[in-house]
Amino acid sequence: MKRDPALVSLSRDHHKALAVARKLRRATKDATLEARAEILSYWQTAGRAHFRTEEEVLLPAYAGYGDAHHPLVARALCDHVAIRHRIDELTADATPAAARLHELGRMLADHVRMEERELFVLIEQALPASQLAAVSRALAQAEKPTRDG
Repeated sequence: MKRDPALVSLSRDHHKALAVARKLRRATKDATLEARAEILSYWQTAGRAHFRTEEEVLLPAYAGYGDAHHPLVARALCDHVAIRHRIDELTADATPAAARLHELGRMLADHVRMEERELFVLIEQALPASQLAAVSRALAQAEKPTRDG
């Protein structure tokens, strides 16, 4: 699927998320600790920031040109809340059942696919090229590592 260059960085993040989701879905009883560590590492290094960037940059930009209450926007935000909740549970549970990891993997994969196949298409159609370029710049700025002091 051809992605507007403005959203390519988010799609790259999605590729990483799908790889983690696949490991979660395939985690055996003996590999639950490894899968848990992988999702928590992903969340700390990329996932949390990715969600925040979508919520603070991409979706507000869309709201200026499309329906902020569109069901796909609502689903994306609700998915974010549900996935965050599951990550918080895993953070607190050092020995999760494989079924919980499988479910989180399904949730994450379904979420990414919805964004790639439906939400991003909606956004690309709604935003004019100038606004997509502005989104691209804002995403690049948001993705820069923060520096303390």
